[in-house]
Order: sequence, then C-alpha cells, then structure tokens
Amino acid sequence: MSQKHLPTVCIVGGGAAGFFTAVNIAENCRQVKVIILEQNKTVLNKVKISGGGRCNVTHACFEPKELVNFYPRGKKELLGAFYTFQASDTVQWFENRGVELKTESDNRIFPISNKSETIINCLIEVAKSKGVEIWNSTKVVELEKQDEKWVLLTSKDQSVIADIVVMTTGGSPFIWNVLEKWHEIVEPVPSLFTFNIQHKILEDLQGVSVRNAEVSLCHHKLKTTGPLLITHWGLSGPAVLKMSAWGARLFHANNYRFEISINWTGKSKQEVMDFLQRQRRQSAGKTVMSQHLFEIPTRLWKSVVGYIGIDTSMTWGSLENYHLEKLRQILCECRLKVNGKSTFKEEFVTAGGVELKEVDFRTMESKKVENLFFAGEVLDIDALTGGFNFQAAWTTAYIAAQTIIDKCTYSFRVK
Repeated sequence: MSQKHLPTVCIVGGGAAGFFTAVNIAENCRQVKVIILEQNKTVLNKVKISGGGRCNVTHACFEPKELVNFYPRGKKELLGAFYTFQASDTVQWFENRGVELKTESDNRIFPISNKSETIINCLIEVAKSKGVEIWNSTKVVELEKQDEKWVLLTSKDQSVIADIVVMTTGGSPFIWNVLEKWHEIVEPVPSLFTFNIQHKILEDLQGVSVRNAEVSLCHHKLKTTGPLLITHWGLSGPAVLKMSAWGARLFHANNYRFEISINWTGKSKQEVMDFLQRQRRQSAGKTVMSQHLFEIPTRLWKSVVGYIGIDTSMTWGSLENYHLEKLRQILCECRLKVNGKSTFKEEFVTAGGVELKEVDFRTMESKKVENLFFAGEVLDIDALTGGFNFQAAWTTAYIAAQTIIDKCTYSFRVK
C-alpha cells in the first residue's frame, strides 16, 4: 500500500513573488509544507515602498498582446504566461480576498485605501491562515542537490531540506552568484533611472514639467514620449524613465555618457515652423518672451527664448527668419549631453538575472534542474513603471504555484 509523502516547498525571498507563490500553493494544496526564507527582518519591503507607499498593484491593460509591450526584457516569454494569469486575474484575486482596488486616470491600479499595508496584510494573513512558515532574518548562502532533495545552507549554519525550491529573490546579486552553479545569469544593469544633465537651459528650472515631450537618443533609433520633469540634477519623468528601461544595456555599455535630443512641443518640425511663422504675422507687436507657446511652461519658454539670444524687448514682428529657425531647432531638437544617472526614488529596478531561455514559462520550472522554480525579478525580466513589474511577479508566481500543486498532488509518493 502506498502513502503520500508530504513534500516541502522552500521559497527563497519574502517579496511579492515569494508570497504570491506561497499563498497560492497553500490555499490549494493542504498536503504540503511551505516555508518562506527571507534574509531581512521584515517581509514584502518593496511592496511597502512601491507607488509612493500606496502599492501600484497592477495596470489596467487587460489584453496580453498589449501588456507585453511594457516589458523591455521578457516580452516574448510573458505573452503565453499572461494568457494564463493577467492583470484582470490579479484584480479578481485580491478582491476575492477582501481587498478593494481602484483604477486611476493613468490606468494604474491601487488599493482603495491608498495604503500598501492593505496588500501586505492580505498576503501575510492568507499565508499564516494556511500554515505557511515565514522565517525572517534567514539568508540562503548555498544551494545544493543531494539525491532527489534540495539542501539550502543559511547564514545561521542551518540546513533546510526541501523537495522543491522556488527562487523569488528579486534583483539580488548575491543570490545570482549562488545560482551561477545551476544557471546562466545575464549580467545585471540598472533600469528605470533619471538622467544627470548640466545645461544652461535647465538652470533654476527644477520642478518644471512638460506634459508631452519626445526624447530621442542621438545617433540611434531609440525614442520615447510622455511627460518630462526637470530636476536639480537633470531630467526625469515617464519619457526619461521609459528610455532608461529600453536603453538599459546600451547606456551601461557607454558608462552613462550619451547625447539626447528633446522635442519640447510633441509636434513635428514643420508644424512648429508653420506655427512660428503665423505667430510672427499675427502677433507682430507682442514680445516673444511674454507668449509661451505649445503648452510649454512660462519659465522654460523664457529660458529657451533667452538661450538663443532673444531678449525681453524683442517682438514677434522683429524676428528674422534665422531667429525662427533657431527657435524651431531648440524647441524640436534641443540637444543635451547626459553625464551619469540617478536612481528613481526607491523603486530601483534591475535588468538582468536568470537567463530566460533556461526556464519553461509554461511551468516556471528550470529546464536544466528538476524541482527548481523561478518567479519575479530574479529572472531577466523588467518593465516600465505603472504596476507592470508587480504583474510579472504575480503571473510568474501563480504559474509556478499551479505547477507545484500538481507535483505535490501527484508526483511525491513513496512505497
């Protein structure tokens, strides 16, 4: 007569992906022991600070083919995964457990409480109610395979024995070093950062924002659009953050020294020139400085106009053709040299991690080693801001959990 062996699932990393894996296993498979090993004193630390402390749970993009376009790395692999578990499933999952969510005007989804603790409490309460063991201050320093079991050596000289290991450690260089024995690791580089720029046009303009700018990388096809924010160190805002994500490896290779071109207007060069010529005809007696155009903030307009040598007394009617051409050029092709980067708030994201070709995204199991799973940013997956990184974590965690449930239900038996 055979009996079921009660398997142990050890999840390394107590963040979003780790907890979502744990609770989805524990809720649906009683015949299993689930342990979360977290190196810090507290769990879900990134969830706590995300979205300015409100937790941007996901994004209201409910079509997988559109959703994958927000992922500079992982787009191809996530397409099928999102058909299994996508943003609408995330919303349903949390609402089924009493967490009310809301969609804001930019399609980011937050708890209606506007507090990340709502998400944290939900995950912890479900985990504890289903018997998940949470080991804080437990750092995994080595991962070994002995016969059919995994042996995890911790910094406390403990040896944890597991049938299945799930790595959900995020962008941890230390864990990537541990995993190099088992998998190829794509070199980690920063993503989602702002640009350090010193230029006369930007002087004393910190806090000024442009609603719809276009940022182009000079001598390259890379181009992004969106709001742009001038800071005391240079440029930030969605347009810059998107560019930093798509160009993460290129910028790293160039030591974060490159040149960009800003179109402050969001319009074509010809549209801008036509408008300027009409302005010269129709507002001939008005001073150029007094009329900020193209929805450009007054302070930035004055800086741009002054930079090309138009003083406070000059009227539109006094401008020569070369003035208009200079103005068009600085409005549409303002070249700025980037000299370094700055971290975007606390929401630092890394491009790099476990090589995606070595993971089966139908199951999130390693293609190289049986019973080793991955979820979240430990993989070479990263996304733009807006809840997309969390969605990748929820999705990969959910898929890993479903596979592990099947294994624990049908595979772990002894005579």
